[in-house]
Amino acid sequence: MQLPYVYRVTKYDPAGRDEHGHYTGAEDTAGDHGEVEAAYLQAVLAFAVEAGIDLLSVREPQVPSLAHFGLERPRRNFGLEGLFPAGLAGFHDGAEVPLGIGLELVRLMLRDSGAWCRLEAEGAFAVHVGWDQYLYISTSRPCEEAPARTRVLGLFPERLDASPYGFEAEEDGVRRPGDDDFWAELHRAVADGGAGILEETYLEGASRWHDLTHGTVDAIRAGIAPRARLAVWPPLSSDVDAVLGALPADGLVEGVWQDEDGHVSSAIADETAFPELIARIRRAPAAALLPVGEGEPGPLFTAVMPDGDGVLRARWRTEATPRDREWALARSKGECSEEPAGGRLES
Repeated sequence: MQLPYVYRVTKYDPAGRDEHGHYTGAEDTAGDHGEVEAAYLQAVLAFAVEAGIDLLSVREPQVPSLAHFGLERPRRNFGLEGLFPAGLAGFHDGAEVPLGIGLELVRLMLRDSGAWCRLEAEGAFAVHVGWDQYLYISTSRPCEEAPARTRVLGLFPERLDASPYGFEAEEDGVRRPGDDDFWAELHRAVADGGAGILEETYLEGASRWHDLTHGTVDAIRAGIAPRARLAVWPPLSSDVDAVLGALPADGLVEGVWQDEDGHVSSAIADETAFPELIARIRRAPAAALLPVGEGEPGPLFTAVMPDGDGVLRARWRTEATPRDREWALARSKGECSEEPAGGRLES
């Protein structure tokens, strides 16, 4: 739900904008990690206090993609070290954080430290950061004291109709819940040999891979991150030479391989990183090349994990596969006379 009162808070004087609203003044777009940054955080605090907010929910969290060129690992924990008792695992869609931790997340976003999210108090307050030190705050009722306080801090609050970074629901895709029916179907797909690996996207840009066997499915389910997106893929191939033989001359590919301990890893690479990717896959007992571009064959079926009460509150969708569309059609026709626990979708 778009909140009615939206404020753009920046260090850029509106007098320095052209007729299109673009800032043309001399203010640097970089953050100072000092007084100006502190002013931004005080402005967020002022709006939150006036809105009566002391608890925020993390929504649509993301990090730079772990499927990375050159196979180099990004900086550890994306600046989130110490903010969550559970480490990076505490940064997930729906995680509730006190206002103080929310301000630290805003600081990370201002510093472009890698982690990004929307912070929301449903129906009352929202804050997120765009490019070049642009901060957007939304409230359910007009604020008078907070904008005045923001001006005293040396920043410029401006009313907008909407934030360009507000959440917009995707029209395509599906939101199939990862409920009992999904996991039962996964058990069957593993038993008949059709499914072999599970991709768990626990943050936008970050995934874990799981080797699927009849004895591991339930344990994997118990460890899935809250509101994660799931994609089921066929088994890896033990014919590693054939996998490498399918590597194109150039372009993007995603290589997935399993080491001797059973751990499954992946990396997206272009032709400049193919030698390292080939070296890793060649040493693996099993591997596969997965499609990267749109329109190419995708996973077998997908889902999004519901909350513990069975309600699917995650707003992101998965790209629909033929089996997902079959599920959606069956659901729309009401073929299931009794909806299973975990199958309720939040409107």
